Amino acid sequence: MQENAVKQMIGEVFAEIAEGLSSGNFAARPRVGLTLWGSEHGPEEMLRGAEQAQREDASIEVVVIGGGVSTSLTLVGAADAKEAHEKMDAMLLSGELAAAVTMHYNFPIGVSTVGRVISPAFGKKVYIANTTGAADTDRVAAMLKNTISGIAVAKACGNSAPTVGILNLDGARQAERALNKLRDGGYDIRFSESARADGGVTMRGNDLLQGVCDIMVMDSLTGNVLIKLLSAYSSGGSYEAIGDAYGPGVGFGYDRIINIISRASGAPVVAGAIRFAGACARGKLLACVAAEFAAAEKAGLSAILASLVDTGGKKAETAPEIQAPPEKVVTEEIPGIEIFALEDAVRLLWQKGIYASSGMGCTGPVVLVAGEDHEGALGYLREGEYL
Repeated sequence: MQENAVKQMIGEVFAEIAEGLSSGNFAARPRVGLTLWGSEHGPEEMLRGAEQAQREDASIEVVVIGGGVSTSLTLVGAADAKEAHEKMDAMLLSGELAAAVTMHYNFPIGVSTVGRVISPAFGKKVYIANTTGAADTDRVAAMLKNTISGIAVAKACGNSAPTVGILNLDGARQAERALNKLRDGGYDIRFSESARADGGVTMRGNDLLQGVCDIMVMDSLTGNVLIKLLSAYSSGGSYEAIGDAYGPGVGFGYDRIINIISRASGAPVVAGAIRFAGACARGKLLACVAAEFAAAEKAGLSAILASLVDTGGKKAETAPEIQAPPEKVVTEEIPGIEIFALEDAVRLLWQKGIYASSGMGCTGPVVLVAGEDHEGALGYLREGEYL
């Protein structure tokens, strides 16, 4: 398995050289930004990761966003994490950055990250679909979308025919049936076989450790726990030292490449995340995502999603139309709300005249409100028994 991985890496390098020879352009390197603020290990540790990534991958240009450090890399000043995120988003949307790496970033519901770990048994890289955010408020629907996102990321990073396994957890059998319907409709999905005696596409923890499949599908909260374990088991948990972190936020129509790291991520993982983001940019991830979801839609994705049941085991009900109050800048997070009740909580606040939006932070679902509305929103959510 290690020999195959080396061959794949060499193939990718020669493909890049061939592209440069044919185009005559070796100078066009994707710029990958890294925000320095927010790490439990300090901005210097983040900078070490950025400099390591630049040394190890000359095909990208690393840009750091923050302050209080000295470096030969391009440095964009930012006084705090909020300003760093604002500058990062502006640079992504303007095209100054092709991709970025950051932490503690709230994606909208519908966007979830595909991580990449190193399997301890054979050193193979495995995509974890998914690791943060929420592709859908329904668990099985999310796992179905996570599979498509995982395939898109794997293809963007050079694996043209990735294999898929589904971790053995609640909803796995429903997800398998849904994916089989998608495959029967014409979507190209290649299932792996468990290495355990009973085989099948449903994977055990042993299969993850061995790297049996290229993409391991699960809900994002389970993925978050597993990627932390696989990244930090050698350090006792305080320092993530292994792997390429939590990966890019993927969702149909999402318009930027933002890879997530943890506040516990050390320099080696930061470097891996930057290289991962660079590979996503070079491989035109956004186009890959659009193509995969288009192919899945052609195979009946919407109909399959509509047939799924929600967390409570009942058919999803259409919520009454509620007009949102005038939009505000939302900076305050309210955690602790169950994912399946998140949109109802937002609509409750709209009914009370408070503008709110939903998101997924590093620790789970959050409702986002303006600072001046925070206390009032807490009261209404408690009164409605959402907290």
